[in-house]
Amino acid sequence: MSALFLVVKNRALLVLMLGHFTNDTFAGVLAILYPVLKLRFGLSNAEIGFATLAYTGASSLTQPLFGHLSDNHTRRWYAPLAIAWGACFVALYGFVPTFPLFLLCAGMAGIASGAYHPIGATNAAAVTDPGERNGALSLYTVAGTSGYALGPLLTAALVSFFGPPGTAFFVVPGAVVAALLLRRMGMVERVRHARAAMVADAAATRPAWGPLAKVIGVTMLRSWIFLSVLQFTPIWYADLGFGPGFYGPLTTAIILVGAVGTLIGGNLADRIGQKAVVVWSLVATVPALLVYAAFPGPHALLTGAVFGLFCDASLSVTLVMAQNLVPGRVGVATGVILGLGFVTGGIGVPITGRIADLVGIPLALGTLSLLAVVAIALALTIPSDAALSRRMTPETDEVPTATAPSGAGIRG
Repeated sequence: MSALFLVVKNRALLVLMLGHFTNDTFAGVLAILYPVLKLRFGLSNAEIGFATLAYTGASSLTQPLFGHLSDNHTRRWYAPLAIAWGACFVALYGFVPTFPLFLLCAGMAGIASGAYHPIGATNAAAVTDPGERNGALSLYTVAGTSGYALGPLLTAALVSFFGPPGTAFFVVPGAVVAALLLRRMGMVERVRHARAAMVADAAATRPAWGPLAKVIGVTMLRSWIFLSVLQFTPIWYADLGFGPGFYGPLTTAIILVGAVGTLIGGNLADRIGQKAVVVWSLVATVPALLVYAAFPGPHALLTGAVFGLFCDASLSVTLVMAQNLVPGRVGVATGVILGLGFVTGGIGVPITGRIADLVGIPLALGTLSLLAVVAIALALTIPSDAALSRRMTPETDEVPTATAPSGAGIRG
């Protein structure tokens, strides 16, 4: 079944994708505001990184909790409230008079993002047929990535026309999407409850905690690399004399082509295996990152896009791997891998910023290639797809259908 037909057919999935798109649009706002904040509050690159840490830290640390709520105490108003909450605090970004208050708003917006991610991903998996789950989660992930790509572009336009107070605009899409979700989440719940038996069957499969820890480790390092490039690209190009009209689209290009990489990676995982996609995408990321860091200029629209393509190729693959490695706990698995992955990226950005203060942004970004090498070494220690399948099977030779769906489970 084609990806497009999957979306058209599954209205519940489409609603959740719209929520994910909107939620991650808000996440893409911060980076474009950094040059303005740096001048307004007299901040260093390391201090700027703490805004990323406030957002990603609050989002990541709360995701396992919200994942538990999604698995055990779901309510139809959780997702709409998360979108509305996030919109309100993102709208306040352009009005706060001090940097500590800005950090507070970023943290509160991060909590909203932390609430939506596991709830949305759990429902996206639950409302999809087992044989379509890999494609569904790839599409769900790309919806968020597309929103993340739109965020910098939209913010750059708003700041160019209205100055920082232009962030108030984000209340409008937040209110509209929250209202739509509130109206449609009843349909999502009905579809999810109709598939509850599959979740019950999945609980019989043994979790593979060791391989899951390695998958999380790879996700953490990849997140550090990707977030550092995104957050410091606007500052770097502002220092080079470029305006929001260039570094806004540049940031968007990195994210948007990364979404294409996510779709390609998900499809390749069905053919060559999940581990192979993770390893080879990281291998390709190293030269792409070094070229992007070493040769700034207008052609960065191309080199940055190539970096995004390879760096984000494993995004949905690692998410599906985590969900399959801890069957019956989809919300918790999603919250843990996204939470730990993004909080590491958030912690890493100030570290990269400190290095940038000492040696400059280009060299600081270049050193991120060392993290990619470590991630490659760690990914190589993950058992093969076939070995994981054997470890996760209880006492029989067959993995329950709900745990290892066609195209989404552990492949040989």
